[in-house]
Amino acid sequence: MSAADIAVRIYRDLEPEDFRVLSAIELEMSRHRYVPMSDIVRVCRLPEKEVEYRLSRLDGFGLIYRWVGFYVGYALNTAGYDCLAINALVKADILEAFGKPLGVGKESDVYDALTPSGERVAVKMHRLGRTSFRQTRRVRSYVADRKHISWLYQSRLAAEREFEALKILYPCGVSVPKPVSQNRHIVVMGMIEGEELSRVIEMPEPKGVLEEILLNVRKAYLEAGVIHADLSEFNVILKPDLHILIIDWPQYVRLDHPNADDYLRRDLRNILRFFSRKFGVEGDLEEAVRYVKGNMKLTLV
Repeated sequence: MSAADIAVRIYRDLEPEDFRVLSAIELEMSRHRYVPMSDIVRVCRLPEKEVEYRLSRLDGFGLIYRWVGFYVGYALNTAGYDCLAINALVKADILEAFGKPLGVGKESDVYDALTPSGERVAVKMHRLGRTSFRQTRRVRSYVADRKHISWLYQSRLAAEREFEALKILYPCGVSVPKPVSQNRHIVVMGMIEGEELSRVIEMPEPKGVLEEILLNVRKAYLEAGVIHADLSEFNVILKPDLHILIIDWPQYVRLDHPNADDYLRRDLRNILRFFSRKFGVEGDLEEAVRYVKGNMKLTLV
């Protein structure tokens, strides 16, 4: 069972005092790798016996780590962090109920959910700790200049950046999920339905799909001033109506980024190579770059 499955299953069983203890651990993890119980008692302002009971309960639920060394300390695990974020979103009237998992990737879990008004949304839980810590630093510029950063905090930064990107792109008409809300490492967005491009076996009009992808890259560039910087067949969704949705934006860069042109070329090269290899649709990289920058029309063969 994944951390997300544990959090979704356990959340309704948690009591206000449980969340007070989880919140105290979260706060003190900025100062301790494992938080001493005395600090938890001080922060959550519950009697020591009550805190002992809550820690035992949370440990039994699988929401915290218990460490025994020259003192006994506690830390949130991913499921505990999930519960804190879910609780905040429920209290803010953003989420009402969870449905089935929509996907589990290297760096995120995505769930189907409902808002209090009955709107279906996608809940994306960032999971940067699943990949190499060193590799994450290398490819994600927003953590590269930080000497000490936990995987939980990395995931929170990724969620903040993705939500920021969606808020920039969606009003510009770029085909991205609608931004709904964000808390900690969770982004709530419009429903994601369809198939990841890499998994599509047959496509009735591959040329048209490629044109739509490039049009949206152009809109993001010209109207939002944003480059995806990690675009490939793995983060383009082909919806049931055969239109596309571009997802996974935490690595986005602005046009004034020193490597912006390199990132744009890499994005376009990835997409063009995929369509050439899998569907025989050919496009010239330099022509695609000029098209995205607004300098010429696009010709695909």
